[in-house]
Amino acid sequence: MNKNKNFSILSVTAVAAAIVLAGCANGGGSTSGSGASPAETAAAAASAAATTGAAAEHNEADTMFAQMMIPHHAQAVEMSDMILKKQDIPAEVTALATQIKAAQAPEIEKMAGWLKSWNESATPSAGAHSGHGSVGMSGMMSAEDMSKLDAARGTDAARLFLTQMIAHHEGAVMMAKTEESGGKNPEAIELSKTIIRAQEKEIQEMKDLLAKL
Repeated sequence: MNKNKNFSILSVTAVAAAIVLAGCANGGGSTSGSGASPAETAAAAASAAATTGAAAEHNEADTMFAQMMIPHHAQAVEMSDMILKKQDIPAEVTALATQIKAAQAPEIEKMAGWLKSWNESATPSAGAHSGHGSVGMSGMMSAEDMSKLDAARGTDAARLFLTQMIAHHEGAVMMAKTEESGGKNPEAIELSKTIIRAQEKEIQEMKDLLAKL
């Protein structure tokens, strides 16, 4: 499914970048090197040291985890929104979609905040996908996949949503396990563990629901 991962990545990462940039909009002040008082110079040095310290509390694995998981989560939210707008969807499926959206939307904001505090881009650099192999964006739906979900109705839509979301969750679990083993930032590692626990549970729930449809 890796070859189809390009759908929505540009749009959702653009949204994530907008979140991060919006948060930076109020930090545009600058201090002139000439004429600065000793107190101002000391304050600037302390600020620079604090920024360096914050940046040191993460590694490349943490950065890639946030940069990749943001669009991955964003697509899961988009898929959930699609199914929630449809008629004649089994209540258990709509409840699951609501649960997924409620969990992953706040996590997007959290990860965008990390990237801002780490002074990292909201989007991965060119070549980052190939550098991290198939784990990078595993489970992402293609444009064709999303179009099929959008067009599906009733039980067919519910069945397709569950099938697609199982694959999507499996990809997220792979990414989270990579962060769990290679990350440095305690918050990012803890989120990876949360994602693994929650999404493995949801995968089993979806398989059980699928068997009933």
